[in-house]
Parts: sequence; C-alpha cells; structure tokens
Amino acid sequence: MIEDGRPSDGTRYDSIGLGYSQCRREDPVLYEKIIAALGSSQTVVNVGAGAGSYEPRDRTVLAVEPSEVMARQRSWDKLPAIKATADRLPFHDKSVDACMTVLSLHHWNPNQMAGVHEMRRIARDRIVIVTIDPRISAQMWLMADYLPEVADLDNRIFPLPETIGDWLGPATEIEVIPTSRDTVDWSLVSFWAHPERVLNPAARGATSAFARQSRTVVDRVVSHVARDLNSGLWDEKHGYLRGLNEYDAGMRMITTRLRPPRSQSR
Repeated sequence: MIEDGRPSDGTRYDSIGLGYSQCRREDPVLYEKIIAALGSSQTVVNVGAGAGSYEPRDRTVLAVEPSEVMARQRSWDKLPAIKATADRLPFHDKSVDACMTVLSLHHWNPNQMAGVHEMRRIARDRIVIVTIDPRISAQMWLMADYLPEVADLDNRIFPLPETIGDWLGPATEIEVIPTSRDTVDWSLVSFWAHPERVLNPAARGATSAFARQSRTVVDRVVSHVARDLNSGLWDEKHGYLRGLNEYDAGMRMITTRLRPPRSQSR
C-alpha cells in the first residue's frame, strides 16, 4: 500500500474488517448496475474500496482505501490499494475517466462534501456513488423497533441523496436500488428479511452500524430480537417481509455525467 503521509481514517475497519470479505460479498445485480452506470469509462478510481467488491474486472481500477486490514483482503488479481482518504485523493485533475464509491461515503464524515468534490476534480466523465437514504433506512424494522441509535447516527453521517446531487452539480440522477432477499452482500440493509442475522456475530461484525455501538446497546438489541423471534412477536409484526423478493431499505445509486455524450454520427 502507498502511504500519503496522513493519519489513516481506517481504524474502525482495522478492527471489524478481519472477517469482512466472508459476509460482504459482491451482489451480482448491483455489480451490473454499477458497470452500466460507468459506461465506457476505462480508468476508474474506487474510493473507500475495501476488499474490492464491485470494481470493474475489464478496466483499469485504482483503489483508495485507508484501512490496511481491508486492503489486505483484496484478491491477488487486483492492484494494491493506495492508502489515502477521500478528501485528499492523490491524483491529478481530470486524470481518470470515472470515480466510484460503494457504501463508503458515510465513513468520510465530516468530510463528505470535500470527498465528493475530490471525486469530481479527478474524474473526466462519470461519477457513481452507492449510498443509503437515512430517511428510508430508518423505517426498516431493525432501526425503527430495536436500534434507534443507528437511525440517529445515520441521520448525522449519511448526506441525503439530494444533497449529494447538489454537490455533484447538473446531470445527476438518483436511482432506487431495492435490496434482494437473497443478496450475498450482508450489509445492514440486507437484514430486512433476515432477523436471525442480528444473532450472528459474524454478520453483525461485518457492519459498521453495529461496530459503532457500545457493547450495552449491541447486547440489548441481540437480546430483544432473540426474545421476539422466540415468542413469535417478530413474525406477527414483520413476518410478511419473509415473502418478499426485494425491499427498498434505502439504497440509492447516484450517477453524474461530467461531460455530455458525443453526438452520434449520421
């Protein structure tokens, strides 16, 4: 990894990232959406790249990741990550075709706007951001009934999609990305149909939402969810979710074209 001389913002993932790649695998539907959004871009910077999920496999990808534990989980066929933070990307102006980030923007707090401006600075053509709308995720049963601390935190650290759009400028689109019941990417929003994951230490350990909470809060949530599963109360209130194939838990994809498409030749 390449140091940029600044203190790492990856301390949290140095502690929770040890088993991250086991539970946080690449969802093929989301991957295809990201690839489509990147268009014909051949050089891509992935900010907050983690273990490298969702990076295009047929293009040149430069990964930026502050956590050494996360970066070490990148597969052998990926380039090593550059150790840097989003608010100071070590690239020249307009030096790459596109810049992307997937479920990382909230970890840039309080420098999200600076990070988005940096993405805009280095990209010539496109920016693709996958994030969470905290207004929607707060309505999911986990946050609404058991974990209001995460809803409160998310409202502080997740910029609203419209705000991100304002930072990016014109030609920005916001797309709702429903979360599949069978997704292999066990982010917190994937728990919507799987309350049992709250009882799974590995599943909890792969989410920063639980990692940010005190042991007292985590123990309380695990105890209450276990109680309501055993009594049948959870299924009485939320069991209909088990029959859905997908659910809008708040995931959004924000894309921006920084230059207009070339006109078609007649």
